[in-house]
Amino acid sequence: MDDELENLRQKRAQDRVAEIERKRSFQGVVPISEITFTEFITKNRYAVVDFWAEWCGPCRRVAPVVEELSHEMAGRVAFAKCNTDEAPEISRKFGITAIPTIIFYANGRMIDRVTGAVPKETLRSVIVRAFGLPPPGV
Repeated sequence: MDDELENLRQKRAQDRVAEIERKRSFQGVVPISEITFTEFITKNRYAVVDFWAEWCGPCRRVAPVVEELSHEMAGRVAFAKCNTDEAPEISRKFGITAIPTIIFYANGRMIDRVTGAVPKETLRSVIVRAFGLPPPGV
């Protein structure tokens, strides 16, 4: 009985340390460019990139949603934003013809995408499904 209790205490302590480390490494939504794009999607096992532009109204509506999800999924999924006006080659490469477009990358490869300003719950569920993550709260 005492051993079980001690094991539980150690597990909780390890979980707390892991959570502190995860939050310490959190960077939020990172701006990326044509120069840093490839490094970002290959360095992070799971990456979400929001393609946007300054003049885009729907992009301004989806930006806070992406920011909130970056906090919720810190340590599991990396988030970035890429200005399509400043990175036209990347936009062409991935066939981005409408913004906002949010593309999901796993191990450097595109695996899914969403176009338009979707609600937070929708975007969260697409991310969870695309990366095979446990649902929130699990």
